[in-house]
Amino acid sequence: MKLRLKLGVVFTLATGLLYGQSSVRLETPQQEQIISRHIYGHFAEHLGRCIYDGFYVGEKNDSIPHSDGVRKDVIEALKNLNIPNLRWPGGCFADTYHWKDGVGPKAQRPAIVNNWWGGVTEDNSFGTHDFLNMCELLGAEPYLAGNVGSGEVQELADWVQYVNFKGESPMSDWRRKNGRQEPWKVKFWGVGNEAWGCGGNMTADYYTDIYRKYATFMSDWTNGSGLYRIASGANSADYNWTETLMKKIPSGLMKGMGLHHYAVINWDNKGSATQYSEEEYFKTMKSAWFMNELVEKNIAIMDKYDPKGLVDLIVDEWGGWYAVEPGTNPGFLYQQNTMRDAMIAGMTLNIFNNHARRVKMANLAQAVNVLQAVILTEGKNMILTPTYHVMEMYKVHQDAKLIPISLQSTDFEFNQKKIPAVSVSASQDKQGRTHISLVNIDPKKNNKVRVDLGSVKAAKISGRILTAENLRDYNSFKKPTTIKPVVYNKAKVVNGGAIEVDIPAFSVIVLELI
Repeated sequence: MKLRLKLGVVFTLATGLLYGQSSVRLETPQQEQIISRHIYGHFAEHLGRCIYDGFYVGEKNDSIPHSDGVRKDVIEALKNLNIPNLRWPGGCFADTYHWKDGVGPKAQRPAIVNNWWGGVTEDNSFGTHDFLNMCELLGAEPYLAGNVGSGEVQELADWVQYVNFKGESPMSDWRRKNGRQEPWKVKFWGVGNEAWGCGGNMTADYYTDIYRKYATFMSDWTNGSGLYRIASGANSADYNWTETLMKKIPSGLMKGMGLHHYAVINWDNKGSATQYSEEEYFKTMKSAWFMNELVEKNIAIMDKYDPKGLVDLIVDEWGGWYAVEPGTNPGFLYQQNTMRDAMIAGMTLNIFNNHARRVKMANLAQAVNVLQAVILTEGKNMILTPTYHVMEMYKVHQDAKLIPISLQSTDFEFNQKKIPAVSVSASQDKQGRTHISLVNIDPKKNNKVRVDLGSVKAAKISGRILTAENLRDYNSFKKPTTIKPVVYNKAKVVNGGAIEVDIPAFSVIVLELI
């Protein structure tokens, strides 16, 4: 049985392959396709300890090194990922957030009750200036999610003017009064979030009309300000939502369309982040692999209504979602991060890379202390998760030229159900170096992979591998480096035009060929 991907990836499920033996062929691109760096974006919501006590520890903190209240260690760690963009303030929180409450003198800002996440009271000390200045420290483009659910059109239009307008106006004058002379020139704007759910429980038709209205007043009728407006897209497999938006929103009003999907075992019983069974592991991987089908079917709908490819697919929430760590606030969504999460990250990023024609941005949920975080903090301490290390290993693909592949993979089987064990993506950077990322999600079996290089030459091969002694291993504050990348030097050149790679069970490998 074969599953063919539009970008030349072919997965063979089961039959005809030797035990533990897979094969990959690097194809010659028919046209140049760049893997957008924005696929490697992140997400920071006012949720649990993501913003407060994660990114932001306050200007008066004298125990944790910071820059205007933002942790320096977090900034440096994210800069090491070449973080391209950061989405804020939500998530569900976005459609209850009124940005004007978060500017001006901090002592005068009104408090807000975060009803979505834990019912905590926030003092609004982290607002627009704090976030956008932090993005400048990170070297990342901000992605602002506008309040459509409980906000008004004028409120969003004012926000655009406040952060982007250089001339004289009520909003730009107020910005200057609050200490910022030059505008930030924010390009990426979400017009609401999860409008089908926490963003207002809207129907697709109703949201389409609301979107058109809000998008119109964010700029002039020609979008002369060049805003990259992103519509609130489908919840996982709601293809009718995608079709309605593509059919009824003119491409001149919409540059991107969102998609949200989490790898979840069961929404009513998500299971432990660290103490999971083999069955739970398989179900998580199956849910993560479903992203491939979601992307392909959404692209097919988009191609139907937008054959010129004017609208991009933006997967602005993805990742693993489990039960919170014992003893923590259930509304804070704090979970540990094991090799299972590294498998989710490697597989998902390969999917996005291979569909780079349409997938132009994605945002892992979330950056610090929430869901599949790349960073966890505890007081003065900070640790990097297995997911962080995958993102760091994969940064070589950012803005590189996609190399299409054909893949024949053995299966990861459980209880007579199966999904591909191996996923792969490849690219060539501006210096001419080829990078191949390979993931083996099978928890028990090594996988020998033969890579036919095609026209790619390999005078020298180097690599790194991320794996662990146990699938359930993770980095803790007591043992922060249990899982980290190490040198991989077992790739062998065979027959001149091919290499062989032995991928251990539950491992991620990135090779560099020069």
